[in-house]
Amino acid sequence: MIPLCSPKQAKLPTALALGSFDGLHSGHRRVINAITQDSLGVPTVVSFWPHPREILYGETRLRLDLPSEKTSLLEPLGVEQLVLVPFDRSLASLSPEDFVHKILLKTLKANQIAVGENFRFGRNREGSASTLKEIAKASGVKVAVLPILEDPQGRMSSSRIRSALKNGNLQEAKDLMGRPYSFRGRVIKGKGLGKSLGWPTANLSVDGRKFLPGTGVYASWAKLSNPIKSIPAIMNLGPQPTVDPNSPSAVEVHLLDQNLDLVGQELIIEPAKRLRGQKKFTDLASLSLQIGEDASLARIFLQRENQN
Repeated sequence: MIPLCSPKQAKLPTALALGSFDGLHSGHRRVINAITQDSLGVPTVVSFWPHPREILYGETRLRLDLPSEKTSLLEPLGVEQLVLVPFDRSLASLSPEDFVHKILLKTLKANQIAVGENFRFGRNREGSASTLKEIAKASGVKVAVLPILEDPQGRMSSSRIRSALKNGNLQEAKDLMGRPYSFRGRVIKGKGLGKSLGWPTANLSVDGRKFLPGTGVYASWAKLSNPIKSIPAIMNLGPQPTVDPNSPSAVEVHLLDQNLDLVGQELIIEPAKRLRGQKKFTDLASLSLQIGEDASLARIFLQRENQN
């Protein structure tokens, strides 16, 4: 797997693609492709961490791909390292010229740079892709500015992927990203309420910085990271209005036709289809019957998907 490193740990000199590349849709991949074709430096993706808006405006910015997940996605694209530039107010105060000279040219020894045409940087977002091109040109560094990619529905963007996931539209998100959406979490010990209903669940602790789909019940694939094995499952994402109305939102996964002790293990979850929204049932027996119906629908859908 390619390394995830700080600017000072990076292999130099670099050919770098600069941006957040969250979701790694085809527009992002086109920018990255621009720095993997020529051997002008170590092919490198450079992103800020945390997101600038978290530092400047106190906004919570959940990621479609956490850095640890992104390394495995970048490697097949020809990228050799992912460099995270620590974003703080000191970095935010740099002029566009200082940012280019201090970070990109001096620290990262960039011989080649690629960005999307909507890229902004420097103090108060004063720098544009054109600004970057002008500053770098004076140092003999070529900058490729790639136009925004569009499809019949509009601009390719991370926000479109988030919107699709929020609405439970997994197929649209998959089409935009060119791969299934997934997340991972460690199985923690729960209260055993699912088991008492006849539907034991793995309760997942998921990184709070990860963007999750909208609440509901999903037909899903659950993958054990060691060894990699896909298991049909149903997932409940959100609160538990029938069992424990006061409980916080949770991720619970029931493996279909399996009886495994997974506490302490990591699961990779790939939601495939949203079966229904959440609702409160009159009693636990009604909830158990509904879960049985959910499981039957999930089996049918996942079986068909596995055959395609």
